Amino acid sequence: MRGLTREQVRERLAEHGPNVVRQARRTPVWTRVTAQLRDPLILVLLAAAVLTALTGDPADTAVIVFVVAVNTLVGVVQEIRADRAVTALSDLSVPTVRVVREGTEGEVAAADLVPGDIVRLDEGDIVPADAVLYEASGLLVDEAALTGESVPVDKSALDPAGATTADNLLRAGTVIMRGRALAEVTATGAHGALGRISALMQERPGPTPLQRRLAHLGRVLAAVVVGLCLLVFVLGLIRGEPTESMAVTAISLAVAAVPESLPAVVTLGLALGARRMATRHAIVRNLPAVETLGSVTVLATDKTGTLTEGRMVAERVWTARTTAELTGRGYAPDGRVLVDGRPLDDGFAPDIRELLTAASLCNDATLVPPGTDPEWSALGDPTEAALLAAAGKVGIDCAVLREEYPRVAEAPFDSDRKRMTTVHRDHDGRLRAVLKGAPEVVLSPRFVTADPDHLHAARCEADLLAADGYRVLAVATGRPDALPDRAEDTEQGMSLLGLIAISDPPREAARATVAACHDAGVTPVMITGDHPSTARAVATRLGILRDGDTTVLTGADLDNDPERDPTTARVFARTSPEQKLTIIQAWQARGDVTAMTGDGVNDGPALRRADIGVAMGGRGTEVARQAADLVLADDEIGTVVVAVEEGRRVYDNIRRFLVYGLSGGAAEIAVMMLGPLLGLPLPLLAAQILWINLLTHGLTGVALGAEPAGPGTMRRAPRPPEQSILGDGLWQRILRLGLCVTAISLAAGAWGDQTGRAWQSLLFLTLLGAQLGVVTGLRTRLLTRANPFLPITVLASAALGLAGVYVPMLRDLLGTHALPATDLLIPLAGAAVGFLAARADRWIAARGTRARG
Repeated sequence: MRGLTREQVRERLAEHGPNVVRQARRTPVWTRVTAQLRDPLILVLLAAAVLTALTGDPADTAVIVFVVAVNTLVGVVQEIRADRAVTALSDLSVPTVRVVREGTEGEVAAADLVPGDIVRLDEGDIVPADAVLYEASGLLVDEAALTGESVPVDKSALDPAGATTADNLLRAGTVIMRGRALAEVTATGAHGALGRISALMQERPGPTPLQRRLAHLGRVLAAVVVGLCLLVFVLGLIRGEPTESMAVTAISLAVAAVPESLPAVVTLGLALGARRMATRHAIVRNLPAVETLGSVTVLATDKTGTLTEGRMVAERVWTARTTAELTGRGYAPDGRVLVDGRPLDDGFAPDIRELLTAASLCNDATLVPPGTDPEWSALGDPTEAALLAAAGKVGIDCAVLREEYPRVAEAPFDSDRKRMTTVHRDHDGRLRAVLKGAPEVVLSPRFVTADPDHLHAARCEADLLAADGYRVLAVATGRPDALPDRAEDTEQGMSLLGLIAISDPPREAARATVAACHDAGVTPVMITGDHPSTARAVATRLGILRDGDTTVLTGADLDNDPERDPTTARVFARTSPEQKLTIIQAWQARGDVTAMTGDGVNDGPALRRADIGVAMGGRGTEVARQAADLVLADDEIGTVVVAVEEGRRVYDNIRRFLVYGLSGGAAEIAVMMLGPLLGLPLPLLAAQILWINLLTHGLTGVALGAEPAGPGTMRRAPRPPEQSILGDGLWQRILRLGLCVTAISLAAGAWGDQTGRAWQSLLFLTLLGAQLGVVTGLRTRLLTRANPFLPITVLASAALGLAGVYVPMLRDLLGTHALPATDLLIPLAGAAVGFLAARADRWIAARGTRARG
């Protein structure tokens, strides 16, 4: 095993290139800006900006241009941020690595590794490239970032006569937890594990459901508005109105009909949602993700550290005389031992104390009390740390124990032996051997001397615990007469002490989160790299698998049957990054809106491809955080439910604004078209239309985006992904309210004309008052203090509307006339009618939704 020569290294570098994750190609900023401006609704707004500039309305022009600029900037920043998801993989590469070349060991840059290099690895090292093991001593590797395994895995050297397997392969980006190794590099760069994941992350996600809906709405509005305004223009010419006047009026109607405040409402709603979510430890990296969460129909989640705590805990112990449960969280040696549901008193069940004492001696881990980390943590194998925490719950001080029983010999655990043996000397000089390992190995007459019925009972209990998803360890002890040459020589004639069942327990909030998903019509799906039985047990405990469903698909099942529909299952185990991506794409192909949560490198492609990616902030890798749209700073899956509610609130407010804005715009067009039929030649001047538009769409419309969530938001099913933003009866609501506002406005104008009043000014104020009444009536909670801006803006808009009639400068600009105080009762009546109409419309819409549901 001399390693490569310099000539071979040069040849392979030329063939494979540097061992670095390919950087994302830089895209010019102007290209990104152009792509953002091609959005249909943005194009409509740009056209509206040109039209308002032509009509001499700088206020509206400035507002529209500002909204377009903000949205473009946000979109460009999001694209640049997304590119970092791929380049973050380079942070997992090792700057230098010890390599054997031409029989000489030295350090080289990890980027210069090539297949065939021999690398030396020790505890704490990051594996620099995919490699096969030729020498391994007590090697334990943490592969959670790549595979999702909840515990580190043991590795052994390749048998010269055997084939390469998962037991003798190392993958780039994993961490050596214990032991040392010598391995030959087999793949680098794009050919390695990180390279393949990087390639999967190159595909850019498509537009969000909201972006798709708004783009469709923009196209529809553009066509409808242009057609109606042309119709108004032609009808005016037929009546003999001046061409210039009708052109200005048609342009003004176009501006009024387009809800140019919609992007501002969307941006404000998303920003407020992001701010509220930040107070709940959910950091939004992509603003549209706030609303997308409200559209989610499938929540796909990793298991380890997401649904579970990510820390091993001994939950059950079994001896020939006692079966007990252990309470407590994490690695803290605090908790109780329960026998038949009752706490174990001191001095009782000495067999349990003896079992945990032995497990603490045959142990290389160390518990670290709270310090910079507010919780107890572990150094070493998490499974062994769980045994120390369990011992602390029965009053065993592991540090004192190790001093009293010093270790004098050991045979470390490895994947071939599947057991660990230590020999200790008592305070009286006697020797004590402890054997700990897999039940299928330890529970054998070769190691344990016991009654066959006792061994059979232990095996049955171990099988039951394993079926429940536990990792089971058997512990035995013996009394050798003399110190052997090898610790392995003490592994005969031992006495079985019992079994310890260890698991990564579900988070306290995870079950409530799953239940909340079911209530909200969101399908929870677990996708993990862990063992199928472990995945099934956790999914059953959390309620993901219900009504007797025990189906768990593995990655092998998907590979062996490519025609199988992954959406028929709710739990997936032993999955690779490619398979996680396939599962997400299968749900999306069915029309679902997917959210994916995860924390590892292996989750990166799925996080990137899902409609919304949710990464764990505290425990998650940088790759996962960069690929995600939402980062949970507290690592609590329950925060996702809060985010879903916030997303639904944002979308409800957008739809509420559309009802308000489009019904008002429709009313203004209808007034202009129907007014002449009632003897009102030109119902509104262009300046009056723009003033109403500014006060309604501008002030109150934006404030409407801050409305709180309504009751029952999380007890209704998510809206169908294919549903238009005007679907579910929204356009009918727009027509109903638009007709009502039109009727009261025309009635006020016609009455004013018949009685010799300033009918145009009366119509102007009534149209404005009716729309302000509508926006007040659309509130979910009329008297809520959660959004004081809406009533304030309504009052401000009403005051500015009156100023347009009574302030001389504005009166001259708008072409209005002052009205007697008594005539203001008509606009007040219009506001009351608009309010009552909106309340009635809410009742009709709710009744229709219940009927359809």
